[in-house]
Amino acid sequence: MSVGMSSTREARAVPHATASPSPDDAAGVDPDDLPDGLVVADEHGHVVCFNAAAERITALSAEDALGSRLEKALPLEDLEGRRWWPLTDPYGGLAIRVRQPERNLLLPGGREVLVSARYVRSEPTGPVRRVVVCLRDTEARRRTERSHAELIATVAHELRSPLTSVKGFTATLLAKWARFTDDQKRLMLETVDADADRVTRLIAELLDISRIDSGRLEVRRQPVDMGAAVGRHIQAYVAAGQPADRFLLRVEQPLPDLWADPDKVDQVLSNLIENAVRHGEGTVTIDVTPAPSPREGEDAGTSVTVSDEGAGIPEESMNRVFTRFWRGSKRGGTGLGLYIVKGIVEAHGGVITVGRAPEGGAEFRFTLPVSAPAYLS
Repeated sequence: MSVGMSSTREARAVPHATASPSPDDAAGVDPDDLPDGLVVADEHGHVVCFNAAAERITALSAEDALGSRLEKALPLEDLEGRRWWPLTDPYGGLAIRVRQPERNLLLPGGREVLVSARYVRSEPTGPVRRVVVCLRDTEARRRTERSHAELIATVAHELRSPLTSVKGFTATLLAKWARFTDDQKRLMLETVDADADRVTRLIAELLDISRIDSGRLEVRRQPVDMGAAVGRHIQAYVAAGQPADRFLLRVEQPLPDLWADPDKVDQVLSNLIENAVRHGEGTVTIDVTPAPSPREGEDAGTSVTVSDEGAGIPEESMNRVFTRFWRGSKRGGTGLGLYIVKGIVEAHGGVITVGRAPEGGAEFRFTLPVSAPAYLS
């Protein structure tokens, strides 16, 4: 692809790449349109291109950079304080070298940038005709690293409490078994069992997030009766002590035959209903209805709406509900549940939204495509 040069940012024309441009590429691309910093030096090591992103990243104007030596325009050092260009020697180094992989380097003042370089030769092992340098700001990567660090810190904090409880009760039982009554032993063992379940859930959440972030969340599709699945969750809450009239289930028939991962659908339903019970008020209403498929090429889908009559979610917070660590006004939990729910729904090809219920509380609605196997089509 040919690269068009802005007259204010080039000292002289940069030769085109050896490949001929296609008709679609004939118009060229202005280097100032590129999101990354682009610096090009000629066969003599003089800068002939210095785009707007390079100006922003280096805080050096193109007018000052153009025509100067590459090592002067980009006085880079590695993390050990060694000057980068004499160390790599692009023009006099190994004749078989064609690139420098991306690495962290430092600009004057200690600002960290990601730098990669390409050595353009007219023929293999021939002299370097151009050095093309790409610069990237590290802020986006640092945000990702901070997010990962926050995730680790959050999960470690959540794990500490149940593990401390498990260790305390088991140590006490082992040391003083004969001193406790059977009822006391049962109570402590039930607490250990509940805390072990909590640890298992936290580890499962961590694995789910890892798979969602890497795009490796597997969906094992089977026929799913969504109305029956919701009914099982309601029965479990009633058996645990919630009043039966706290829940209202409405299923609109006929529903399309839905193929989804039943375990992951249960995970989504459990999270949404638990949020409504724990953080909402009044009746928790679950509507299961047929809906247009969110996936192109399919006509039918199934929609589930979970709503309550509580205070709802503030308008300014709705765009953050499905992000990591969002907990709303009531603290507790890891703040990862809705992030995982969104990942599961999207792995099915579905969509999930949040809004305000007619009764004033929170309303979560997700829609899954029927996703029938090809042999049933």
